[in-house]
Amino acid sequence: MGSLKNDEETEQIEGKSMEAILYVNGVRRVLPDGLAHMTLLEYLRDVGLTGTKLGCGEGGCGACTVMISNYDRRSKTCLHYAVNACLAPLYSVEGMHVITIEGVGNRKLGLHPVQKSLASLHGSQCGFCTPGFIMSMYALLRSSKNPPSEEEIEECLAGNLCRCTGYRPIIDAFRVFAKTDDALYSGLPSLSLQDGQNICPSTGKPCSCGSKAKNATAICDSNRYRPVSFSDIDGSKYVDKELIFPPELSLRKTAPLKLTGARGLIWYRPVRLQQLLEIKAKYPDAKLLVGNTEVGIEMRLKGLEYWVLISVAQIPELNVLHVDDNGIEIGSAVRLSELLRLFRSVIKERPDHETSACKAFVEQLKWFAGTQIRNVACVGGNICTASPISDLNPLWMSSSAEFRVIDDEKNVRTVLAEDFFIGYRSVDLRRNEILLSVFLPWTRPLEYVKEFKQAHRRDDDIALVNAGMRVFLEEKGQELIVSDASIAYGGVAALSFCARKTKEFLIGKVWNYDLLQDALKVIQNDVLIREDAPGGMVEFRNSLTLSFFFKFFLWVSHQISIVRPAVESIPPSHFSAVQPVSRPSRIGCQDYETVKQGTSVGSSEIHLSAKMQVTGEAEYTDDIPVPPNTLHAALVLSKVPHARILAVDDAAAKASPGFAGLFLAKDVPANNKIGPIVADEELFATDVVTCVGQVIGVVVADTHENAKTAAGKVHVEYEKLPAILSIKEAIDAKSFHPNTEKWLRKGDVELCFESGQCDRIIEGEVQMGGQEHFYLEPHGSLVWTVDGGSEVHMVSSTQAPQKHQQYVSRVLGLPMSKVVCKTKRIGGGFGGKETRSGFVAAVASVPSYLLNRPVKLILDRDVDMMITGHRHSFLGKYKVGFTNEGKVLALDLEIYNNGGNSLDLSLSVVERAMFHSDNVYEIPNMRIVGKVCFTNFPSNTAFRGFGGPQGMLITENWMQRIAAELDKSPEEIQEMNFQVEGSITHYGQRLEYCTLHQLWAELKTSCDFLKVRREVDEFNRDNRWKKRGIAMVPTKFGISFTTKFLNQAGALVHVYTDGTVLVTHGGVEMGQGLHTKVAQIAATAFGIPLSSVYISETSTDKVPNASPTAASASSDMYGAAVLDACEQIKARMEPVASKHNFSSFAELASACHLQRIDLSAHGFHIVPDIGFDWKTGKGTAFRYYTYGSAFAEVEIDTLTGDFHTRTADVILDLGYSLNPSIDVGQIEGAFIQGLGWVALEELKWGDAAHRWIRPGTLFTAGPGNYKIPSVNDIPFKFKVSLLKGHPNVKAIHSSKAVGEPPFFLASAVFFGIKDAIRAARAEVGLKEWFPLDSPATPERIRMACLDDFSSPFVSSGFHPKLSV
Repeated sequence: MGSLKNDEETEQIEGKSMEAILYVNGVRRVLPDGLAHMTLLEYLRDVGLTGTKLGCGEGGCGACTVMISNYDRRSKTCLHYAVNACLAPLYSVEGMHVITIEGVGNRKLGLHPVQKSLASLHGSQCGFCTPGFIMSMYALLRSSKNPPSEEEIEECLAGNLCRCTGYRPIIDAFRVFAKTDDALYSGLPSLSLQDGQNICPSTGKPCSCGSKAKNATAICDSNRYRPVSFSDIDGSKYVDKELIFPPELSLRKTAPLKLTGARGLIWYRPVRLQQLLEIKAKYPDAKLLVGNTEVGIEMRLKGLEYWVLISVAQIPELNVLHVDDNGIEIGSAVRLSELLRLFRSVIKERPDHETSACKAFVEQLKWFAGTQIRNVACVGGNICTASPISDLNPLWMSSSAEFRVIDDEKNVRTVLAEDFFIGYRSVDLRRNEILLSVFLPWTRPLEYVKEFKQAHRRDDDIALVNAGMRVFLEEKGQELIVSDASIAYGGVAALSFCARKTKEFLIGKVWNYDLLQDALKVIQNDVLIREDAPGGMVEFRNSLTLSFFFKFFLWVSHQISIVRPAVESIPPSHFSAVQPVSRPSRIGCQDYETVKQGTSVGSSEIHLSAKMQVTGEAEYTDDIPVPPNTLHAALVLSKVPHARILAVDDAAAKASPGFAGLFLAKDVPANNKIGPIVADEELFATDVVTCVGQVIGVVVADTHENAKTAAGKVHVEYEKLPAILSIKEAIDAKSFHPNTEKWLRKGDVELCFESGQCDRIIEGEVQMGGQEHFYLEPHGSLVWTVDGGSEVHMVSSTQAPQKHQQYVSRVLGLPMSKVVCKTKRIGGGFGGKETRSGFVAAVASVPSYLLNRPVKLILDRDVDMMITGHRHSFLGKYKVGFTNEGKVLALDLEIYNNGGNSLDLSLSVVERAMFHSDNVYEIPNMRIVGKVCFTNFPSNTAFRGFGGPQGMLITENWMQRIAAELDKSPEEIQEMNFQVEGSITHYGQRLEYCTLHQLWAELKTSCDFLKVRREVDEFNRDNRWKKRGIAMVPTKFGISFTTKFLNQAGALVHVYTDGTVLVTHGGVEMGQGLHTKVAQIAATAFGIPLSSVYISETSTDKVPNASPTAASASSDMYGAAVLDACEQIKARMEPVASKHNFSSFAELASACHLQRIDLSAHGFHIVPDIGFDWKTGKGTAFRYYTYGSAFAEVEIDTLTGDFHTRTADVILDLGYSLNPSIDVGQIEGAFIQGLGWVALEELKWGDAAHRWIRPGTLFTAGPGNYKIPSVNDIPFKFKVSLLKGHPNVKAIHSSKAVGEPPFFLASAVFFGIKDAIRAARAEVGLKEWFPLDSPATPERIRMACLDDFSSPFVSSGFHPKLSV
C-alpha cells in the first residue's frame, strides 16, 4: 500500500498549500491560486509564448505540443516527453520544466538542428503545425539515450497532423537524426548544421550540396544555457546549448496541493494514497485524473461540469510496476507510454510463451492515440472511463487480468476484468472506491492472446471495432483441445463485451477447421449489433466480429505449427490474413530540372518564413497582442436544421461572468444580408434558421471562455419546419438555388444514341461525399475601431481580405475607404477561407463598432468545422455510348452539387465541374446539365480543385466501367480516347501545347507499369485475404478564374536607398509559397539577391480590389503585377544606370534618389485572351492547362478493409518551375489531401442515412471523428517528377500553376483500391462491374469484398450509407 500520511500532512492538503511553481524555458514562474480551470496552453499563450498553437483543443492535431521534463525519484533521472498543452491542466505540470518552441532555438540565438533541418528541407509550408512537429521530434531526441530509429521517429509523429506538406519533407528532415551517422551523436562542439551546412536526407550526413551561406552564430550570455553532456539532460547532445533541467526542481520535494479555479472548481494533488482516499471520501463524485485526456474533453467539448478534480499522478502506490513469476502488477496511474516500455522490456527478458498477452498489448498500444496522449494517459483512466470502444479493455478481459480496488477504509478487493464493466460508461466501483492496480498473469505454453482493431485511420484513431482473444490449448493424444478461452469485443455494444456463449462453445472442442465454422455461427448469435446502434456501419461492424475471429483462428494455428510442426498448418494462400504489414522506411524521390533565370527565379529557395515558422516566431491572427480593453466573441448558433425563431431569451447570459453584450439581427447598423455573388445569406438569422450552426447572434465578454459560457446560456425557442438533408431529397423536392441551372453541349447526343453508332450504352450514378478543409489554423478576426469609430481596421485569417473589407463595409454602412483588412499569413486555407471567412469578420465588426472596443473572434475547431462549409458532395447521373473497341462517342451527364443553405460559390463550383467533365478525353457528342441543390446544411464552398476533381472523378468512374464492360484494361480505354493537340473541348476551347501523351508515356516507363501489373496479378493469385491493385490516372486542369473580372492583380513595389525592396501585392501567403515566388521574381527583375526583397503583409489600403488568392493563378497574376512594377522602376533607373558603373544596386538606388527619381511603382496585370459566354456555351475559359498523371499501387486487407498505398508515382508539366522544391511540396501536399478525399475523410451528417445523429448536425466535427491522412498514410514509395524541357509561353517566366492540378491525381489510389477489390470479388465468382462510392473507407472496401464473413449481413449490391 505504501506509507500513509500523518495528521500534519492531512492538514497541509486541506489548508494552505506550498508555493506552486513552474519553469518555462528555464524561467521560474510562480503559479497563483485560482487557475485550476486553465490549461497549460492557455497559460503559455497568455504569457506571450504564442509559438504553441491552438489547433483543435482536443489533443487531436498536435499543434500545441510542448516538452515536459520532470524528475523521477524512483529512477533518479529526468524524464522528457511530449504532451498536448491544450489538454494538460496548468497545475498538472506544477514542479516541472516546460520547454516550448521558443526554448528550442530562435533566429537571434541560432536555430536548433531540428529546426534548421525542417526549414532547409522544405518541411514547413503554412507553418501552423510546424512548432508541434518540432517539439515532438525534440522531445524524442531529448528522451533517447541512443539515436532513434526511423520507425521511432515516425511513431513519435503519429499525434501530429499536417494539411500542407504531405509529410514526406518532414520525415526526410527528421530522418537525418536517425541511426545513420554516429558523428551526429559524438562529442563534437557543435553539429555541422551550425556552420551553415545542410544534412543530406539520403545519407544522413552533412553535405555540401546545399547553401554555402554562413549564418552568424549568436552567443547567449544567459546562465540558463550552458554546454551539456548526456548525464545532465538525459538526451543526446546536438548543440552547444540546451535548456537544462532546473536544479531546484530535482531537489524539491513533491508536496500535496489544493488550489482553486473559476466557478468554484477545486484542484487537489495528493502525494500519498491515504490522502487520496480521504479526499475521495469527502468528495465521492470527484474526478480522478492523470493526463486529463478524457475529463478535459468532457468538460470542454461535451459541456460536463465537475467541481472537484484530483490529480493522482504523483502517488507512488498508484505508480507501481512490479514483475514477478506470476505476472505483472501495474499501478492504475502508470502512463501508457511507460506501460508500453515495460511490455517491450519483459518480452525481451521473459520466456516467449509467457508474454503472448504482453505482445498483444504492445501491438494495440502502438495504434493507441498519439505519442502525446500515451505520454500522459494512464492505465486506470482508460479502464474506468469504460468506453465501449476502449482498445485495451477487451485485452484486459481476454487476458484474465484482475483489477484491484481499494476503498476509503483501505479494504482491497479483486475483480476479474471480464466482470468489471457493467454498463455504458459504468464499472464495478462504488463511490468510495478507486482502482488501485491491475494484475496481468503470464501466459502458459499453448496459450495465445491476440489483439484486433479496425478504425477509419491506423494512427491516432478510435476503433470502430476492436477485440482481444485468448485460447489455452491442451494436448490430448494428437489433438489439441480448448481448455480455456475468452473472446471480448469493443464497439459492438454499450460496453466492452465478453462473448460468453462463444467461450462456452469453444471450451472442450478440438482446435480444427470444424470448430472454426461452428464458432462463427455462434458468434453471429452471441454478438448482436442493433440496426439503430450509435456509430452506424452495423453491417461492417458485424462482419468484423467474424473476420477478427477468423484471423485469430488462423494466427493461433500458425503459432501452433511453429512449435508443433506435425499439426496441420494453414494453407499458404491464407497466411496473408495474419501476416503483419511490413512498414518499410518511406522513400521519397523528386526528379526535376532547375532552369535558373537571373539571380533567383528557378532556384529551390526555402519558404521565406520557414525560419520564423520553425522557431514559432511567425505570427498568425490569434497570436497578435490585443489591446487591454479587447472583448472576446462567441457565436449563438441554431441547433435545428430548419425552424422559425419564436423567441430569444438572454436573461441567463446577461448574468454570466464577464458578459458585455449580445448582438442580434436588430442590432446590425446597416445591411444584414451578405454573400460573395448573391447577397442571400443573413449575417444574423432574423425569423427563420435554415441549418444547424446558422448564426443567430454574437455574445462578447471579457474572455473567450466567458463568452462561450454566456453564448451557451442564450435560449432560443423554435418552431420546427421540414428539412431537406441530401441531394436526392433536394432533387425529389425540386429544391434548387434560383438561376443555377447551366448547360454545355457539343455535337448531338440524342442523335448519336438513336442512330446506332454506339455498340453499347451504359447508364449509372456516381456519388461522392464532401471534405472538410481542416486548415490547422481556425477562422479568426480581430476587429477594432480607429479615430473615434469613424474607421474600422481588422486582421483576419482569410484568402480574400477584400471580401472582409466589403462585408464589413456593407454591414456597418461605412464606405470601403474607411475599412482596412490586413493579413500577414494564414495557417492554411485551401479555399475554405476564400468567402466563408468574411462572415466571421462581419460578425465581430458589429459589437466592435457599436461598443467602440476591439473584438476578437476565433472559432473553436468543432464550431469551425460545423458552420464554415466543406467541399461539395456531388451526384452525377451519366449515360455513355461507346464502340466495342472502347471509343467513346456520346456522354449525357447530369451533375448536382449540395450547395447548402446559401449560394456562396456553389454555382461557380458546378460550372468548373462541368468544364472538367471530359477530363482528358475526346468525346464527339456531349450534353451536360449542372444544378445547385438547396439543402438545410451550412453553405458549402470553395476547396482545392473547385469542382474540377468531382467532375473528373465522375468521368473516370464511367471510363473504368467501359473497360469492365469490354473486359479490357482501363489504361487501354483511356489511351484510346485521349485528346490531342488541337482538340476542341465541349466548351469550344482549342487545346494548345498539350503534353498529355508525353507525361503518360514517361509515367508508364517510370513506374514500369507492365512489370508491376504482372507482379500484382501474381501476388493476388498467391494470397486469398490480401489483394493488391494498381491504377493510372491523367488530369487536365484549367488555369484561370472562370469569372473573367477576377483575372486581374495589383502590386506595389518600393525600392529603398539601401538597395532593399519592399513588395506588397494582393495575394495572401497561406503556405503555398506565393510570397517566396513573388520575391524571387522581384529579385531576378532587379538582379539582386533574394535576401534583399521583403514581402509585407497583404492589406486592402496598399493594393485595392484584389481578387481572392485562389484558382491556382496567384503566382501567375501577382508575379506578373510585381514584374510590371519592377519594370517601371527599372525604366526610370535606366538613364542613371547607363551613365555610371555602379558597384551595387544600393549605389544605383541612392543615386536615383538624389536625382529625384520615383522608386515606387504600382504594377497591374490582367490575364489576356480569356472569356467564356454561357449564353452560347463557347469561349476561352482558361488561359492554359496544367497536365499531369499518376500511378498508384495499393494493398488491401479484404477481411477488414484496411489499406496501404505501396507506391505513388506522380508527374506534372509545370513548364519552367519558379521554385521546383516549393512546387514539389505543393504536389505532394495536394496528392495526400486528395488521398484523404478519395479514401479516408468522410463527413457524417444527421440525415436519412445516419438517423443516430441529430438531424442536420455534423457528427464529424473535430479530429476525434474526422480523420485526415496522418504520417502513416503516405505511400511507402512516393515519387514526384516534373516534365523537362517544356516552357509555358502563357505565364510568367514560362512557369505553370501548381496548387490545384495534382489534387485529382490521388484518385489513382481510389481506382487502385477498386482494382484490388475486383481481384477479391473474383475469388467468389463476382466478375461484373460494381460501383464504389468515394471515399473508399475501410467500411466500403471491406463490404465490397464479399466472402463468408460478410455475406451473412449483406448482398453483392450492398452500398454503405453516405452523406451526400
